[in-house]
Amino acid sequence: MAVETKSFTISTRGHCDIVDITPQVSNKLGQAEIFSGTATVFVAGSTCAVTTIEYESGVLSDLKDAFERMVPEAIHYAHNARWGDGNGHSHVRAAVLGPSLTVPFSEGAPVLGTWQQIVLVDFDNRPRTRNIIIQIIGE
Repeated sequence: MAVETKSFTISTRGHCDIVDITPQVSNKLGQAEIFSGTATVFVAGSTCAVTTIEYESGVLSDLKDAFERMVPEAIHYAHNARWGDGNGHSHVRAAVLGPSLTVPFSEGAPVLGTWQQIVLVDFDNRPRTRNIIIQIIGE
């Protein structure tokens, strides 16, 4: 069993920006000396999350709408009252979705469904640069 750590950064627009990071994850897995196992994709930040989705405009719109219904932006958040930065909803949304995802990989490529992509969702209320860490475990 071996472990490798890779990372990359991306720029996001915030406001529920959904970015397909499958190509970057695939690239890092292809560079690894480990050929099969599991990869944990983790985003460092408390206002963004990682998941899988079919990356097409209808589903992207549906996901954004679902988060607005579940965790509305325009309601009171104690975080906003304390810090005044207006991103209380961003923290709650990110906590609901979560900062990481574990993906199996084989022959240096993620094992995903036909219409499944790995995405980063940036819930913050401003553009950000995000650091994505990939912890690769296998042989």
